Amino acid sequence: QVQLVESGGGLVQAGGSLRLSCAASGGTFTNYAVAWFRQAPGKEREFVAAIRWSGGSLYYADSVKGRFTISRDNAKNTVYLRMNSLKPEDTAVYYCAASQGVGTYWLTTRSMYTFWGQGTQVTVSS
Repeated sequence: QVQLVESGGGLVQAGGSLRLSCAASGGTFTNYAVAWFRQAPGKEREFVAAIRWSGGSLYYADSVKGRFTISRDNAKNTVYLRMNSLKPEDTAVYYCAASQGVGTYWLTTRSMYTFWGQGTQVTVSS
């Protein structure tokens, strides 16, 4: 059973940067798709970015393209989300999610992910 632990959230001014981490325990990310989702108050949880552990294909929501970068560290079994040029509308709880067997078409669909972290708060002040 894979367990995911996020870290790296915090309070930052608009235009600033943060790096979130998602570490796996109880298993490895081999053959997994790993994604970041976020949920702002009163809104549905939305897809942010995803990476395929095998092959390293990357996927981004249009709202974060060019500002956010998802990456992985094989040795540490960890996925990162580097967030630059942060905006107040990026304020949300950010969740890491992982699953095997997610087709490319379904990578943005939260119901396709089996394992979830507890979330980390990101607050961007204007």
